[in-house]
Amino acid sequence: MLETDRLIIRRFRAEDGQGLYAYLSLPEVVKYEPYDVCTEDTCRDEAARRAGDPAFWAVCLKDDDTLIGYVYFQLQEPEAFAAWEIGYVFNPAYQGQGYATESCRRVMEYGFTELGVRRIVAGCNAENSSSWRLLERLYMRREGHLQKSIYFKTDGQGNPIWVDTYKYAILSDEWMRLPVHIRSGI
Repeated sequence: MLETDRLIIRRFRAEDGQGLYAYLSLPEVVKYEPYDVCTEDTCRDEAARRAGDPAFWAVCLKDDDTLIGYVYFQLQEPEAFAAWEIGYVFNPAYQGQGYATESCRRVMEYGFTELGVRRIVAGCNAENSSSWRLLERLYMRREGHLQKSIYFKTDGQGNPIWVDTYKYAILSDEWMRLPVHIRSGI
C-alpha cells in the first residue's frame, strides 16, 4: 500500500466492482481504452481479476476509501531492461483535482526508489489531451508520435478506426534530479 496526503493507493479487492462500475460504465471514460463500457457484472469480475494482478493499483480517497480510479504499473519485456509502463483511468467526478498526478507520482517514486526501475514509459491517444498533459506534469518527455499505429474500436462495418499514439518516457536519473516534494506525490 502506498499513501499520499489525500490518497491510499492499494491493491484491488474483489469487492471493488461497484467502484469500478461507477466510472467504467461511462462512455467518455472508455473512449480511449481498449474496451467498451462495462456492465456491473463485468466490473465485478474485473475487480476480482485485478485483486490477483499486481499491475493494477486502486486509487482511493484516504478519508472514506472511495475508489476514484486506478493506476496500471507493469514491468515490460525483456525484464533485464528494467522498463515499466504506467497508465491510468479515473472517475470524471474526481478529475481536475490533482488526484491522477498525485497517485502517478507516488507510484513512480515507489518504482524508482524501491523497485529499481530504470525507465518508465507511457502511451496515449494523441487526441487525448488530458492524458498527454498529465504525462507532461509527471515530467515525462514525449519521445514519439506514431501515426495510425493502433486501433481499439471499429466502425459500423467492422473496419479498424486507426489512431495516432504519443509515446512518453522518463529515466531514473531524470526523476531523481527532481525535488523530493515533486517526486513523492505527497
